[in-house]
Amino acid sequence: MGFMKEKKVPYPKSVFFIVSNELCERFSYYGMRTILSLYLRDMLLFSESDSKIIYHTFAMLVYFFPIFGAILSDSYLGKFRTILYVSVIYACGNILLALASAEPVGLPQIPFSMVGLFLIALGTGGIKPCVSAFGGDQFVLPQQELQLAAFFSMFYFAINAGSLISTFLTPVLREDVHCFDEENCYPLAFAIPGVLMVISIVIFAVGKPLYKIRQPEGNVVVQVMKCIGHGIKKKFKSSDKVDHWLDRSEKKYGQNLVTDVKTTLKVLVLFVPLPIFWALYDQQGSGWTFQAARMDGNLGGWTILPDQMQVINPLLILIFIPLFTYLIYPGLAKCNLLKTPLQRMVCGGLLTAGSFAISAGVSFALEATYPVLPDAGECQIRMYNPLDCNATFNAGPHILNVEIKSMGYSKFELNGISGNKFVQYNITGCDGKISYPVGNDFAINDEQTLLYYMTPESFVRVTDDIEKDEKGLPKIRTLVNNPVAGINLTYLDSGESALEVSTNDSSVYTINPGTYKLNGFNEDLELYLGGVYTVLVSLDNTGEIQDVELYQITAPNSVHMLWLIPQYVVITAGEIMFSITGLEFSYSQAPVSMKSVLTAAFLLTTAVGNLIIVIIESAKIFEKQSYDFLLYAGLMIVDMILFAFMAMKYKYINVSDQSEREKLENSSKQERKESNAIDNPAFKNEVDDA
Repeated sequence: MGFMKEKKVPYPKSVFFIVSNELCERFSYYGMRTILSLYLRDMLLFSESDSKIIYHTFAMLVYFFPIFGAILSDSYLGKFRTILYVSVIYACGNILLALASAEPVGLPQIPFSMVGLFLIALGTGGIKPCVSAFGGDQFVLPQQELQLAAFFSMFYFAINAGSLISTFLTPVLREDVHCFDEENCYPLAFAIPGVLMVISIVIFAVGKPLYKIRQPEGNVVVQVMKCIGHGIKKKFKSSDKVDHWLDRSEKKYGQNLVTDVKTTLKVLVLFVPLPIFWALYDQQGSGWTFQAARMDGNLGGWTILPDQMQVINPLLILIFIPLFTYLIYPGLAKCNLLKTPLQRMVCGGLLTAGSFAISAGVSFALEATYPVLPDAGECQIRMYNPLDCNATFNAGPHILNVEIKSMGYSKFELNGISGNKFVQYNITGCDGKISYPVGNDFAINDEQTLLYYMTPESFVRVTDDIEKDEKGLPKIRTLVNNPVAGINLTYLDSGESALEVSTNDSSVYTINPGTYKLNGFNEDLELYLGGVYTVLVSLDNTGEIQDVELYQITAPNSVHMLWLIPQYVVITAGEIMFSITGLEFSYSQAPVSMKSVLTAAFLLTTAVGNLIIVIIESAKIFEKQSYDFLLYAGLMIVDMILFAFMAMKYKYINVSDQSEREKLENSSKQERKESNAIDNPAFKNEVDDA
């Protein structure tokens, strides 16, 4: 007698609909999220700090709502209907955000944008624990254990393929397309992700005939909480000796549920240190994007946009997934290294800490290029002379006989200043050219940067602005020797007007980087990203430009944006080892009845991680971004040391054991169904008729 061959289980074709749905949904989510922090700062006009807080509050909600999605799917609707219904809410949020960002539509931008973001958070969070678990349900275990592991890699590959395309595309739509008389087009950049979300719903619905759909198995979360509460209550009231405090709940809730809760709690304890990882990882869309805005993105004829740097992460993931799966992990296994999921997660966490140490180093280099602002007891003054005479200035005892040449300026660093005061000043060398009196009105203010400039009619004082623009654009101030109301100066870019200012307007404006001419005057003005400039203009009595001088007050961005690549490489390697492994670990170690719940709990650690960012950002512990990044790196190292000790004590659950138990449970359910059918009068009539 020959041995019977075990029947090969066919690969579930349904997973291709699930993976395609995930690709479109992730395009939608990451496309919107890529430009969100800049939208909050530049269009809704929140400060950089408040934009970061709102951004991470949104991210926190995204990863908080999975717990409700898990309850819906496991207890009421099932995974399929939960994904379908909640995705519709998701798409409505996308549409509302796109409409709110379009000013001509007339919706109050801030409240409607916040509502749109809330619906998106509810939608993407609600389906998050269901989609990967629903994909896992399509496989038969333990026969398809290897295919299941490959599915999770393919699933993550789809996530990052969608992310890669949208992260590159939406910043281009934002920056290069002009709509509604704006220099950018956020409505289109938000609308395209909305369209992809609608497509993802259609793809998912079309695949329904192929899906293996499990019915919900009752209110698992509530049952778990009741089981735990009962066990705690009995622990204090009962003196019975048991192996585990939850064993006292067996009589009321049954052995199977108690066993599942014990297993779940062992995994949940391991989740406690994980939020710190997400507190670092999710700053790619906020802290690292704002960091990129202060860097030089010029690549010859093309400029990298700050939010486009996020494209590096999904691009590297597409490369790293096969690299780690087929080369790095097998190579490490031969050396008996990182063989277990938890070991890989510890290594991934340490790599993430390393990425923030690198980003802190980049921030140190950036901060060295920032303007030096006066501290307590200091005052910084810049004095400009756009007149056609050399002036000698005195403001004793602080400034003595300083010559300021025609169309030139001088900078004064004053120390030992206390509070605000006025001192006597006088100007010589421009006799007959100025018609204002000198005297006791030269202000010297503690901790301030002041600007003075001379005109024939007045000695003008304003608070100077020498800090780099938050968007990374050049800042420019125009000072004219003969300011006349009604005469405008125009900065021309390739012959087209880019900025128009009045001759008596000394305000600071932002402008795109490039080469400009002023009113067609034959002199190029080169303006670079991050630079702060003052332009002195000499006009004759007819308003014609006689001379132009450009002064660079704050150096432009000199650290190139490509220096961010090393930190992206390291954090992506950390993500591969931490996130993919963690997702697979959560599914494989979860009891059969609680896979969505444990997956949601894993995602909930991301919500807590974003809450940590909100708390640290609100506390404003450090003024410098470099110190913030070092703080996160240090927290991550300490956290992973703790996690490593916890992981050493964890005992893994055998997947085949779970599969056997699942078969027994399914068999028991089938027997109960058959028993109910036999007792059913309709069934008896069918048997009698036969």
